[in-house]
Amino acid sequence: MKLNNNIKTAIRVAKIELNSMFYSPVAWLVLVIFGFQIGMAFADAFGGQLRSQDMGYDLWQVTTGIYTGMRGILPPIQRYIYLYIPLVTMGLMSREYQSGSIKLLYSSPVKNASIILGKFLSMMVYGFALIAVLGVFVVFSAITIVNFDYLLVLSGILGLYLLILAYSAIGLFMSTITRYQVVAAIGTLAVLAVLNFIGDVGQDYELVRNITYWLSITGRAYPFIDGLIASDNVFYFLIVIGFFLALSILKLNTEKSIMSLKTKVLKYSGIVLVTLILGYISSNPYTKFYYDASYTKENTLAKESQEVIKNLDGGLTITTYVNLLDENFYNGVPRNRNNDFKHFEKYARFKPDIKMKYVYYYDKANNQSLEWRFPNKTDEERVDLLCQANNLSRKMFMTPEEIKKVIDLGPEHNKFLRIVERDNGQKAYLRMYNDNKKHPDEAEISAALKRFVSPSPLVAFSTGYGSREIDNYGGRGYYLFAKDKWFRQSLLNNGFDTKTIDLDQDPLDDSIDILVISDLRESLSDSAMLKVQEYIAKGGNLFILGDYGRGENMNKLVSSLGVKFSDGVVVNENEFASPTVTVGYFTEEAAKKYPTYEKLQKYGYVVALPTSLALDYSGVRDFEVTPVLVTDKEAWIERETTDFVDGKFEFTPEIGEQKGVYTLLLTMNRKVGDREQRIVISGDADVIANEALTSQFTGIGASNYSIINGSFRWLSYDKFPVDTRRADFIDLSIRLPKGCRSWVNWGCMGVFPLLITALGVITIFRRQRK
Repeated sequence: MKLNNNIKTAIRVAKIELNSMFYSPVAWLVLVIFGFQIGMAFADAFGGQLRSQDMGYDLWQVTTGIYTGMRGILPPIQRYIYLYIPLVTMGLMSREYQSGSIKLLYSSPVKNASIILGKFLSMMVYGFALIAVLGVFVVFSAITIVNFDYLLVLSGILGLYLLILAYSAIGLFMSTITRYQVVAAIGTLAVLAVLNFIGDVGQDYELVRNITYWLSITGRAYPFIDGLIASDNVFYFLIVIGFFLALSILKLNTEKSIMSLKTKVLKYSGIVLVTLILGYISSNPYTKFYYDASYTKENTLAKESQEVIKNLDGGLTITTYVNLLDENFYNGVPRNRNNDFKHFEKYARFKPDIKMKYVYYYDKANNQSLEWRFPNKTDEERVDLLCQANNLSRKMFMTPEEIKKVIDLGPEHNKFLRIVERDNGQKAYLRMYNDNKKHPDEAEISAALKRFVSPSPLVAFSTGYGSREIDNYGGRGYYLFAKDKWFRQSLLNNGFDTKTIDLDQDPLDDSIDILVISDLRESLSDSAMLKVQEYIAKGGNLFILGDYGRGENMNKLVSSLGVKFSDGVVVNENEFASPTVTVGYFTEEAAKKYPTYEKLQKYGYVVALPTSLALDYSGVRDFEVTPVLVTDKEAWIERETTDFVDGKFEFTPEIGEQKGVYTLLLTMNRKVGDREQRIVISGDADVIANEALTSQFTGIGASNYSIINGSFRWLSYDKFPVDTRRADFIDLSIRLPKGCRSWVNWGCMGVFPLLITALGVITIFRRQRK
């Protein structure tokens, strides 16, 4: 009964405060400005999508583009709230002090808790009014966007509303400690500034780092905007709200009744202690819960990655070796550890016992920037200079001699390295890659972890006879995709083991999962040919890659399969590249059969094949054949020109050249005993060579690395690389005809703010008349 009376009192206080709030121009002015800013941002984001659609471009993830992307309207709202909430909350209690009504409240039977809760309840309603302004645009989007992603936007709105309430609780407390509204507003801004920047304080020290990082309010709403509702972020806002409401109530209690300094200190300390305990409990990895509101579940591990984590029993430790002289050392410095952990946060959701360790050392590294930043300096001198520049203690870094007693990082060139280790002693490596992303993504991390629970397929590359070498760094070599430790798409970084094999000397035994034979400049010897044919007969998997000028030698190899390489190179006239750089298009059959190629075919990705031969599989009998890459209808097999540099390629039907669709890469499978044999044959060996994987083919948006992922995943029976595909976006269009963009702009930036203004003027005018 007493509780009900307190609640009723709080509601009455809230009603009085709302009457005062909405009969003043400040609250309405904030709503008008807020509505205009949201309208302007929405007109820009929505108008950009509408303009692209009107120009004939295909739209993609429209909801994300308008609300949560780089030009989305939700992220900037956090800045607006930061400025506006202090203006609204500055008079919540300060006004009571100025008018003297606080004395009447103190003398009445109204509880201080009811006063504070009533004031906060009024801010909850006003916060809802701000969200309602945003809600108008959400409703409009839901009507006009096909397959609008409701949950994603609602998740972002929830985060913003919690942020409004947290700011309101802080503003309410600041208004209880001063009678001057301007001082209360400035004090609120000051507290918000502290909470926004405290996350950068003491990041070099572990205990301080964990406390200040948790206290920081910066970025707390971003996971909601991205569609991830995490319990620790929800509880953070609730704890902050409860903390400042408790402080506000205690502040009124200390004024209403006489308390000793000791009692005040104990009570304030108790509130702080309870807050820290709740914060510790809510941030514990074992007490966290998550809900991914995004349609594609982008914030959650893919199903295959989840299965990998599920099968990993026991502890898991990730030890990061940070070399001060390496170009990537800053990623592992103490002040950056919390950000560094975010790379594994998705995994910690499913395995909260992951431990992170860091080992710091310095040793010779191939860091060219040090040569021009610190010329004519020894490594020892560079260490001193780097420590001074980054405010680091030299004592934390092991010397080259000391680190070598712990681990030999020479094979890794002393680069930034992570070693993932299980309790049973199994180890896997994660590296920084030579691309813009640098850090391993889910595909590479899951592949490393999957090595613990699934045997790594062994890929054997044949040597001799002019075959491509996996130790060859040149343009025609296979080093990048076969064994480069710092190339993201390499087999090594995607769960495979590789080796070379001499077909004349080494046996083709059961340890080999995939045999790669490429670009035979010479015919295989009789003994080598016999080994390969026996390997094929018993059901071994192969990846065979031909090339121009090798047709005769390659045909001897594949004749038993019923496949034949063409005599001439496939050409297709284009205005950008050489006609011998053939564009390979993914077929519908490949997209249906191989999930890896589904999106590639859907969105028109292509593969560039320099000097490719065509594949004739009309003689195949025992295999199921699936063309993967084909040309367009304007391609032909050139039988006359052999000079690929200065020669002129002309279609000459008189000598038997025919235009048509030619197969460039195919797959073959059949049942051999109790297993399925799988073979991939490519008309071009350059398609996955070093040069093709690193070059930009003018006018061709080539995706050659997809052939590596698709082919070897199929050849390994879908074990590796790990499949991290997710559901495709379905919000791909807007239900508005052409020419509506100007109307949207007028409505968002003109009509809507004027409606809010009119509503405010009418409300205030009616109040004055009464």
